[in-house]
Amino acid sequence: MHRVPLACLLLMTLSLAGCGSSISSRAGAFVGGPVRLECAPFARVLSHVRLYGEAADWWWQADGRYARSRTPEPGSVLVFGRSGRLPSGHVAVVSRVVSARQILVTQANWVHNRVTADQPVIDVSPRGDWSLVRVWWPPSGQMGTGDYLALGFIRAVWPATHDKIAAATPGAIRGALSGP
Repeated sequence: MHRVPLACLLLMTLSLAGCGSSISSRAGAFVGGPVRLECAPFARVLSHVRLYGEAADWWWQADGRYARSRTPEPGSVLVFGRSGRLPSGHVAVVSRVVSARQILVTQANWVHNRVTADQPVIDVSPRGDWSLVRVWWPPSGQMGTGDYLALGFIRAVWPATHDKIAAATPGAIRGALSGP
């Protein structure tokens, strides 16, 4: 597994902390109280990407139905592959592109039974192609130490901005809790 040199990781983490109030004061901010909500139903409602089943399967289901890319944009869905830590994969909605190798995501259940907004994710892939990522861990207040396989981004079906995603998040929680 590729490991980012500690000096590079520290530099990326420090740069995240200095990117403005949306990152430094809200990084991984919890939205509302604890909810029993999985990542896929939440991402489906927030992104308007109508895919079902395990999160990792969304990448292949999107083929021919939604545009897919290796480049993040607000509103797109980042699809994580299966791993020992993520046996069903994971999906998160991009809330902001910070730089070519840094994004913020809004997601459910990265922290068990919580929705987190504007959670930093960094590209740690050797080629800078978003195939391997590291994710902020809110309980510790810092970047996590594990690297995760990223399959790519499923494009948003509506013109998304950070403000639109933030405003839609409470409704997405309610919508995802009420069922498909």
